[in-house]
Amino acid sequence: MNILIVEDDTAIREGVAEFLKENEYEVFCAGDGEKALEILKSKEIHLALLDIMLPKKNGIEVLKELRTFSELPVIMLTAVTDEETQVQTFDNLADDYICKPFSLILLLKRIEALLRARYKTENTWKYKDVVVDFSGYRATYLGKDAAVTPKEIKLLAVLLENAGQVVSRDQILDRIWGEEESPFDRVVDVYVKNLRKKLQLDCIITVKGVGYKLELP
Repeated sequence: MNILIVEDDTAIREGVAEFLKENEYEVFCAGDGEKALEILKSKEIHLALLDIMLPKKNGIEVLKELRTFSELPVIMLTAVTDEETQVQTFDNLADDYICKPFSLILLLKRIEALLRARYKTENTWKYKDVVVDFSGYRATYLGKDAAVTPKEIKLLAVLLENAGQVVSRDQILDRIWGEEESPFDRVVDVYVKNLRKKLQLDCIITVKGVGYKLELP
């Protein structure tokens, strides 16, 4: 999932960005309202964290313009606490409002809740005792939550899209990490190993020297 952080305070922007990256979200950043709209119009963004007091265009102006072309979830993340401003943001279809200072953990939970609610679809996959919700980046094994990460879910989605066909390590790296540098050389192998272990997925087959494929009955 791609999250846009719109915040003119560099320390806050970079701190939130680093925290979200550690939780395996893809992050885009903007320090002013005009840059935010440029990103929103050119990139696939799934949720935006939007400050109000911004250079060039304030957060409410950005929100108004955004709503002319997108319904993506927006959390207002701001030091402005008066009731009138909060009402104004909700009137312009903000989804949530968090006042500074804030807890990063609680911010993460509110992001997760909004993403689950907004993107929950029938996009699920069942295999033996495994149920995967690709929209919510969640999975269960034997009816219990499995501690899978968003990138592990993305990897499974790539294999499922190409079921029965070999997907090379380079293809997987490109789809999941894109231009982001992978953390270590054998990262794909480690993620596959984790998926097999967490979800008991014996259907992921290793093709030596090439990559992996998903073999379904």
